[in-house]
Amino acid sequence: MVDHMPPIEDHPLRYAMANELHARPFPSLEAPCGAIYLAIKRPEEAADRDRDADRAHLTQLLDRYGAPHPQPDATHWFGEVGKFKLKWEQHTEFVTYTMFMPTLEDRPFDPKAFDTFPSDWLAAAPGARITSALIRVEGKPDDKEIIKRVEDWFVPESLAVSTVLDGAATIAGDFRIDAAGHMRLAVFVNDVTGSRRIGRIVQRLCEIETYKSMSMLGLARVREMGPRLGELDATLSSLMSTMTKGEIGAEETLRDLLATSAELESLLAQSSFRFGATGAYEAIVNQRIEVLREERFNGRQTFAEFMMRRFDPAMRTVKAAERRLQNMAERATRAGDLLRTRVDVERSAQNQKLLESMDKRADLQLRLQKTVEGLSVVAISYYAVNLVLYMAQPAANAVGLSKLLLAAVVTPLVVLAVWWLVHRIREKME
Repeated sequence: MVDHMPPIEDHPLRYAMANELHARPFPSLEAPCGAIYLAIKRPEEAADRDRDADRAHLTQLLDRYGAPHPQPDATHWFGEVGKFKLKWEQHTEFVTYTMFMPTLEDRPFDPKAFDTFPSDWLAAAPGARITSALIRVEGKPDDKEIIKRVEDWFVPESLAVSTVLDGAATIAGDFRIDAAGHMRLAVFVNDVTGSRRIGRIVQRLCEIETYKSMSMLGLARVREMGPRLGELDATLSSLMSTMTKGEIGAEETLRDLLATSAELESLLAQSSFRFGATGAYEAIVNQRIEVLREERFNGRQTFAEFMMRRFDPAMRTVKAAERRLQNMAERATRAGDLLRTRVDVERSAQNQKLLESMDKRADLQLRLQKTVEGLSVVAISYYAVNLVLYMAQPAANAVGLSKLLLAAVVTPLVVLAVWWLVHRIREKME
């Protein structure tokens, strides 16, 4: 019987999104067995790396064992490589390789086990090792034997041991890099513990180790930028003190303040991804430990207690540095706004003085103009009177007026007419 499919179009990504939830299953493991874990990350710009280079490196390893290749755009691969099983996963900043061995080596945590990854293939890796681990899975002996073995294998000072998943297994590790360059993790499982549960425990341990290491990159970034942050903090405090006292010109102080603010914003932009990633990785570490449901084993510290004492302070340091950088950037911005306001007020005062000076000059020019107008009236009237006398002299002689009397009569009239004419011209111009 054929299932009836509703007549509706599927979203192009519907199946891809649904399959992604089931694409990375936990391995099924039977004790005793072992696992070799490797995580590779580019030192710089890891999130923007060439993902095809990761797949090409995986393909080179698969060719060594005659194993099938992954899909062209694969982000994970699981299959047999010789007598082992390999799980490969591609993440935002790193790729991981987990080689599962069906048997245990005679010597616990023998570094020769890592030779399953060929040395020349490791040397050609498109990145650097961020972490590697040797994981040993055994049947669970009595508690005394477990204590004896873990004290022989691990450093007692940092040893963490706990019973997990309601007694299904006991896990142990010291979170130290051994002489061969690997972390060591041990898992002692009960006889009734299923293979999938063993696989989940091993996978969780690998994830805890990886995300712990990735989180610590945030601390490294904080230590790298710490000295410069101290210098910028001192510079910012000095500039704000100078701004308050007014010892140096506001515009010069503003230039220095803007340069400091720009550098702080640059540091914040360069570190924002690392700070955000550190917070995400820290949350994953804590979540992975939480789902193990740890119980104390013979009074030893648990993985959660180790993280609380050693890992959490580092993460708090990163968060404090992030807050400090953000606060410094905000202080610089506020100080810049205040100083710009001060500069604007000072410029407004200067402009006001300039306007007052221009008003005074305008008054002087007006007075001078009026003075010149008076002189102009006199000069024009002088020539106008002479013209009128020349024109009116014949008529004056006919009626018996002398030249002097004619000048006395004409002059006031001419002066008044010239003044009225100049006044009218100035009014029209204004």
